[in-house]
Amino acid sequence: MWTSAEQAVGIIKSGDRVFIHSVAAAPQSLIAAMTAKAGELRDVEVVHLHTEGPAPYAAPEHAGSFRVNALFVGANVREAVQSGRADYLPVFLSEVPALFRKGILPIDVALIQVSPPDRHGYCSLGVSVDVTRAAVQCARFVIAQVNPHMPRTHGDGLIHVRQLHALVESVDPLPELEAHVPTQIEQNIGRHCASLVEDGATLQMGIGAIPDAVLASLEGHRRLGVHTEMFSDGLIPLIERGVITGDEKRVHPGKVIAGFVMGTRRLYDFIDDNPLIALLDIAYVNDTAVIRRNPKVTAINSAIEIDLTGQVCADSIGTRQFSGVGGQMDFIRGATLSEGGKAIIALPSCTGRGESKIVPVLKPGAGVVTTRAHVHFVVTEYGIADLYGKNLRQRAAALIQISHPANREKLTEAARLRGLLC
Repeated sequence: MWTSAEQAVGIIKSGDRVFIHSVAAAPQSLIAAMTAKAGELRDVEVVHLHTEGPAPYAAPEHAGSFRVNALFVGANVREAVQSGRADYLPVFLSEVPALFRKGILPIDVALIQVSPPDRHGYCSLGVSVDVTRAAVQCARFVIAQVNPHMPRTHGDGLIHVRQLHALVESVDPLPELEAHVPTQIEQNIGRHCASLVEDGATLQMGIGAIPDAVLASLEGHRRLGVHTEMFSDGLIPLIERGVITGDEKRVHPGKVIAGFVMGTRRLYDFIDDNPLIALLDIAYVNDTAVIRRNPKVTAINSAIEIDLTGQVCADSIGTRQFSGVGGQMDFIRGATLSEGGKAIIALPSCTGRGESKIVPVLKPGAGVVTTRAHVHFVVTEYGIADLYGKNLRQRAAALIQISHPANREKLTEAARLRGLLC
């Protein structure tokens, strides 16, 4: 059962569909060994969400051997998708496990990374349970990179060595996402979002500068809970100071629920054998029927651009695929159905090049991730626009008010030309 990476990946055959463990759990030793077999393989489909680290199988020279079918487009496969060497499959994150379980995307081989087995023979999927649990359950063959750096997490991620067809020893450090010092713009957005969060709310937010800025602004809050797709280091201080307690949650009270984590070694050590944290199957975590049962669910998500009617593009820049649908709509809908819940789209008013992110119309080919019928609050550094119950004219006026002052005149004129303003 214990073998080398080179021998383990020998089970992969031409025409197979291979799943790769998500985010920081991508098993780099197995990936390198699989890619080294490129000359022996043809038409292997590689399926995964966002993964950290290199994706050598997506390189142009391996186009005949491997083709990526990305369920979320990360930086390591973005060029391949945009150039047409790889594909993107748009899907709600909550529904990805069903693609495996229903045989829509049957998995031949799953390449995963786990913690060492305990005295009972159980390993842990560690930092990413998400869709990987379903892939492991459905794959014909499961190859595991066993790494002592992988934390052992509570929840749905336990897997017995009997379920593994091959185990490969590894001591690779997990990829880390260093904390970012928020800019003044991000701090302002964080404060505006925090003003919408009520005591006793259940939080969902992503990873990055704006979520971290929101969390940093919540120190004065009380009895917050967490039920989220993912989280990073920003949660730790709030847990340690007693701001996050989960006391008012109705689903898993007192627990922090997520599908995966990505952060620094401090985060990985914090979640290691920590019964406060439960990483669960994303089909459950992102199920709107589960999300809505918690009180005051406050979902904070981002966008690439938003038009004056409230259409939210969050996965592409025009026709260029940038990321993916992910779980934004799962939580937007779950939050709005929650008693006292709030769905928030938070974004800077401008790009780094000074272009307005609030636009008269979305770029040609832009993907609408959150429809204008679903969007409620939109937040920039200039304030909060509450679009719920607003008609198109009222929405345009509210969004212009939170756009960058330098762009308001042009947006107003464009709104008039569209008939949105008199």
